[in-house]
Order: sequence, then structure tokens, then C-alpha cells
Amino acid sequence: MLPATPFNRDPKMAAFLIVRAQVDPAAKDAFDTWYQNEHLPQAVEAFSAVGASRGWSELEENVHIAFYEFRDMPDVNRVMASDALKRMIGEFDRLWSGQVTRTREVVELVQSI
Repeated sequence: MLPATPFNRDPKMAAFLIVRAQVDPAAKDAFDTWYQNEHLPQAVEAFSAVGASRGWSELEENVHIAFYEFRDMPDVNRVMASDALKRMIGEFDRLWSGQVTRTREVVELVQSI
């Protein structure tokens, strides 16, 4: 098999939804517990994700990053337009508004060695 390049991409490369959250230090412990026990497992199920991982930045204080893995970009695009995502965002905002700001990125892998 040829290595994946922009001209010869493996059509089965994974895609990720990446959520970066800046968490108020006063909310960090509660946020961490909630994300571990409730949000991450619920999101994986709601999105039918392959899996998910999360962690805290070592470079930026109080920055939490979650990685939701999907088989491909069509799966990520389906989730980005879904009612499931809207519900998850609504619940997140209800619980953490004013304590957590976040951004989302969608990334399609184009090479893996």
C-alpha cells in the first residue's frame, strides 16, 4: 500500500472532533469529575463515536482537551449537524455557562506512520 499523501489519501483514515475548553480554576475539579463520569461516556454513545480521549494541557493552565474519534469525515459531519450535538451543547451550556469557554475543531487525518 502506498503511503497516504494529499494525492493518495487512504479513504479509511480517521477523523476527529476536538473540543478545547478553558475552565475557570474554581470549577476545575467539578468539571473534571463531570466530564469523566457523565459527559464523555454520554457523548461517545450519543455520537456513535469509535472512542474518545481527554486530558489537561501541560502548557496552558486549566485547558482541557477532548478528542472524539470517528471512522471518517462523513461520520463527523453527520454528528456536527445532529440534534444529538445540539442537546449535548445545551446541557454543557446549562451546567458550565460563565465557567467554561470552548472551541471545536474537526480534523481529518491524512497521514499515519
